[in-house]
Amino acid sequence: MNVLSECNVEQVCASLRHDGYVVVKGVVPKGELDELASRLHAVYQQAKTSNDLFRGGGTFSGHLNCFPGEHSRFVYDAVADRGIVDVARAFDAAKADTVRVTMNYNLPHSHNQHFHSDGLFVERFMIINVAVVDITSENGPMDVIPGSQREFHKFWQYAWDRMYRRAVPVCMNKGDVMIRFSTMWHRGTKNRTDQVRPMMSLTFGEDSAPRSDAFESEIVFEPNWYGTSRKDEIRERVFATAPVVYSTMRFGRSLVGNKGYDHW
Repeated sequence: MNVLSECNVEQVCASLRHDGYVVVKGVVPKGELDELASRLHAVYQQAKTSNDLFRGGGTFSGHLNCFPGEHSRFVYDAVADRGIVDVARAFDAAKADTVRVTMNYNLPHSHNQHFHSDGLFVERFMIINVAVVDITSENGPMDVIPGSQREFHKFWQYAWDRMYRRAVPVCMNKGDVMIRFSTMWHRGTKNRTDQVRPMMSLTFGEDSAPRSDAFESEIVFEPNWYGTSRKDEIRERVFATAPVVYSTMRFGRSLVGNKGYDHW
């Protein structure tokens, strides 16, 4: 596998500034990703059959958070060896060593997520998404809106400008990585297949990143976006099946607030 040269890093950085994302092919070994996918599946199935999996929290919309832990350390080693971490260091060396590892576990027959950016606009950080399996047009590719990272958009501006019409699905082969900015608008899409679509993420400089070893844990599934109370479960079902309800709420709030820009 080739290592990004200094020139390659500069080219990737230029593309990131313009589009907000770049895909680099064949970064992570496929055999080790197959082993990771099998471990994830076994833990998930065990949680389901033993009734240890929470209700709500993304189980209805079909998108769960997962911390893949120690078994995924090889992914970081691969992206570092290929020079991908050098891209994060080129943008902000102070953030490049503050790593958080997580995963979007896109369940079969899931719903589309709502378009969003990650974190606050004024606290931009870099994210590396890793295709643990082949990501196709059918199993829930990430939709991205190129260029949306360049300036802050309130939701009413997003809706008024119909930014969603510029969305591009990012399909990747197993082992490919997507480097992107947290400020780029995106969403996870429907998984129309009978198989889970896991996609791992490494963030660099996120405030919620652990100050200890980011990989020091077992595989753990956690809620994504939604809570696990009965009220939260109803809310999740409404927003997933009738997304216009949530979009209307976001539109109204964005007329009077600055949510997503800073802490205020």
